Amino acid sequence: MVEVLVAVLVLSIGILGIAGLQARALKNNQAAFDRSQAVMLSYFMLDAMRVNAEQAKAGAYDLSKTCTALNDGSTLISNDQEAWIQALKAELGDRVSTCGEITCDSASCTVRVYWEDRNLEGDERFQMIETTTRL
Repeated sequence: MVEVLVAVLVLSIGILGIAGLQARALKNNQAAFDRSQAVMLSYFMLDAMRVNAEQAKAGAYDLSKTCTALNDGSTLISNDQEAWIQALKAELGDRVSTCGEITCDSASCTVRVYWEDRNLEGDERFQMIETTTRL
């Protein structure tokens, strides 16, 4: 009888360990998905800039860290920027910390995507991914 109780105890501890690992794996999987989305969204903006490369190289697409979609609807550039910010909010969460930034010079462009990972604590919650390319 004692042997059965010890076996049940050992089995219970093992199952609790597996449940904990599963919960942690789900959190890490969500974080990896968010990073993949951020990279994909940076490519989204870079592809839009490649279509209008001369304007991008001239700095027309430059955008300081922006967290809200502002569109006057008058140009292709403002439409691209609005669509990008809206996609960031849709895919990474409609939070104050979900932002985008673009800087270009004559040789290359850099796109930064900022978001908040709610599974982390403290300053580690605020994530940023940077993609630099030549147009």
